[in-house]
Amino acid sequence: MAFVSFVSLSATRLLTPIVSIIIVSFNARADLERCLESIYASPPAAATEIIVVDNGSTDGSADTARRRPGVRVIDAGVNLGFARANNIGIRAGESTNILLLNSDTIVPAGAIDRMLAELDRDTDVAVVGPRLVDGAGRAELSFGRMIGPLNEFRQKRLARSAAVEHLTRQRQYPDWVSGACLLVTRQDAEAVGLLDERYFLYTEDVDFCAAIRARGRRILFTPAAEVTHLRGRSRATVADAMNPAYRRSQLAFYEKHHPAWAPVLRAYLRLKGDNPPEEPGRPGRARRPGRP
Repeated sequence: MAFVSFVSLSATRLLTPIVSIIIVSFNARADLERCLESIYASPPAAATEIIVVDNGSTDGSADTARRRPGVRVIDAGVNLGFARANNIGIRAGESTNILLLNSDTIVPAGAIDRMLAELDRDTDVAVVGPRLVDGAGRAELSFGRMIGPLNEFRQKRLARSAAVEHLTRQRQYPDWVSGACLLVTRQDAEAVGLLDERYFLYTEDVDFCAAIRARGRRILFTPAAEVTHLRGRSRATVADAMNPAYRRSQLAFYEKHHPAWAPVLRAYLRLKGDNPPEEPGRPGRARRPGRP
């Protein structure tokens, strides 16, 4: 396994990595290149390995990643979705901590080290999420309460409000943080069986955090680290296919966590003409929180 160079590539190869950076790529070559460049331009002080899992891109994303020294590329061959591809990367890593990182992010100098410092600061914390901002520096509401009928409505209202700037300046312990940039200890990730692969796209991060919280561990949002999130480039390339994938994940989440509400959600989507067809070949049952 090759590690990213922070002092020199040869010296870093001798170290056991502190953090594995897992980047899932799907037809977002320019974003992936920009993300990797940001890490290489200002590398963390901690020994790090980078693993890119390419979900069958046709735009040369995998080749772009291979040109970077120290990056390991795993070709999935097809679009496996976010959860399953991340799990492949996690299993391939050797570190004590895991950073799930979207390809459409830009990581400033010191951000990863500050996240690691927050993880070390409180032994009850298993997951750390940074403050996410868009390309213009506007804050994203990248954490929240457990998804449910009322909380989804509340989250959408908050995300469109002026309160986002204030909320994202406060260190706090939410129910979940965004999987766009999520640091977790390997021990905690493995204890819950990694990400639930029933979720192709969206809600897998909320479910993952719920499983970790079910074990008595804490989720931390910290404004001490800030990462730019350009949002949705991979999704934009196949927008027509992604909406049904999102709805399947949403339904799977409700079936797992709010089974009484799942028929209501399905009926609502049917009335809207937005009820997704079943996807053949996907796992049929989601895990309960805390169970592998």
